[in-house]
Parts: sequence; structure tokens; C-alpha cells
Amino acid sequence: MLYRLIFKLFFANLDAELAHHIGMAAIRMLGATSLSNLLRVKSSQSVNAFGLHFDSPFGLAAGFDKNAVAIKALGDLGFSHVEVGTVTAVAQSGNDKPRLFRLIADRALINRMGFNNQGAAVVAARIAKTRERYGKSLPVIGVNIGKSRVVDVEDAVADYRTSARLLAPVANYIAVNVSSPNTPGLRSLQSVEALKPILDAVIEESLGKPVLVKIAPDLADEDVIAVAKLAKKLKLAGVIATNTTISRAGLKSSAELVASRGAGGLSGAPLKSRSLQVLQLLRKSLPAEIAIISVGGVETATDVRERMALGATLVQGYSGFIFEGPLWARKIKKQLT
Repeated sequence: MLYRLIFKLFFANLDAELAHHIGMAAIRMLGATSLSNLLRVKSSQSVNAFGLHFDSPFGLAAGFDKNAVAIKALGDLGFSHVEVGTVTAVAQSGNDKPRLFRLIADRALINRMGFNNQGAAVVAARIAKTRERYGKSLPVIGVNIGKSRVVDVEDAVADYRTSARLLAPVANYIAVNVSSPNTPGLRSLQSVEALKPILDAVIEESLGKPVLVKIAPDLADEDVIAVAKLAKKLKLAGVIATNTTISRAGLKSSAELVASRGAGGLSGAPLKSRSLQVLQLLRKSLPAEIAIISVGGVETATDVRERMALGATLVQGYSGFIFEGPLWARKIKKQLT
């Protein structure tokens, strides 16, 4: 309740990206103190997936910690795994600001960040240093990789290969992002014909680490099934479903407000229905040994349980962190226990 009051009186009136940076700075400061360890909650609902042990099913989706600066603190706050990134082979500043917006009535975000990150080499070195410092006290670390904006779609395979080669040594798993709406041409790589050579290249560079692919909610059902078939063929570790949507259907916010926010991917509560549909479609199409990480519209422990009951192996959240505050994951983890 206290955080909701702080959000209403302070954060809600700030530029969303500035508020994120303030929040991230506070989380990093927390991680540097012993207080961080006191927040830890043990879970009795651990998960073993693609050869890794997760102390609970709930983790943090890519997009929050783009440059791997707060992994330890985020784990202490209750996330069983932290998917950093999206990271690109070439460092990039992303799209012009403003590029992150809240739709408070919908408990949703619109972002057109454009994969702003410091590049694969810098992020890999930072994760290596974090592992050296904190060792086994860290959560599972996934690294989400995407196409560099300066690289043509035709050259995407080599670009993903570079990121995988640099990041595989420090990642617990690699997530291949071909589904963000904020990099021109990226979603065209979700077609099976374009996706297969990218995944082949990442698998070759993965050092045996699990490789997953992240797909968009806007794919037609038949395309979701086609990706599932490819995942089986390539023996991927799993599929992450789903990324943000370009749809604006069914929002509570006024059409004028939504239009003023412009283009970008929508995340949060409005994504729940389609995310659940894609989860069920994938579970029917995939063998049990291929994991599904369900993400999109997850806000409560009840949501996590629902995803698990429908066949999710793991569950991730993001937007709920913004609206519920730093103890959100801890609360979910405690309620799951």
C-alpha cells in the first residue's frame, strides 16, 4: 500500500523512463548493502528446467535490466531468474526520447526503446565480474539477444552469432529475441525460413547452454504452431511467450491518450488474454521436454499458478514491477510457498 501511494504521488507524475532509472539506482544501492540479503524468501516450489535449477517459477522478463547492472539485487528481491537485455552485438542508444509511457488505467506500458544497451562485449564482461563477486548467491541468469539496428536484416545471422559467442560463456541460458516491434524488420525474422538459420548459428555458439526463442503475441495461430514445430526440430530448450503487442484493442485509457503515446510495444494487463491463448497453443504443440516461459499480463501469485496449471514451465513478469513496487516478486514468491 505504501508503494502505491508513493507511485500515485511521485512516480506517476515523472517521465516513465526517468522513474525507471531512479528505481534502478535504488535497487542497485540496495544490492550493495547487507539489507538486500534480509529480503530473501525461501520457496518450496522450485523448478528444474532445461538442466537448470530455479528456486521458484517466477522470474524477471527481459527489458528491465538491459545492461546486467542489478542481477544480484533483483535476485534478492525475489526473482528466481533474471533475463538481462535485450543485448545486441553493437552498442546502441535506442530510439529517440520519450520512448516509455504508462497507461495507468490499464496497468500497462508502451515502449519503443529500440534495444538501447551497451553492447554484448560490455555486458558479457559485467556478468563475468558479477559472477566472480557473488558466485552461487546469484539467480539464474538468462541473456536475451537481438539484432543490432545498424545491421541489415539480410546479415542478421552473423549479428546474432556474434552476440551468442560473446555472451554464452557467462549466461545460464540464451533467449533469441526476434519479436520486438521496435527494431525495423525484426519481426520478419519470426518466419520459419528466416528464423532457422539464426537459431542454428546461436546453437553453434552456445557452448551447450540452453537456447530459447521469444515470440510475439501478434503471430497468427498457425505461425505459433510453425515455430513450435521448428523448436522441436532444432531441439530448442524452450519458447518464451510472449513479447509485447502492437495491438491497442480493448484498452480502458482514452483513444486520445493512447494515440498521443504513439507507436511501440504494449505490455502489462491487456496482454494477459492473448498470452494465455499462445501458452495453451504451444503446450498442445510441444513435447513436455521443451519448456515454455509464459510472460504477459502476470501480476499475482494466482496468475503464476494459472500459467503453471496450463503448462508453463516458468513464468516471467515485468510491468507489474512498475505498478506494484520493489517487493512485488518477494510477495509472489512468498504466496507461492
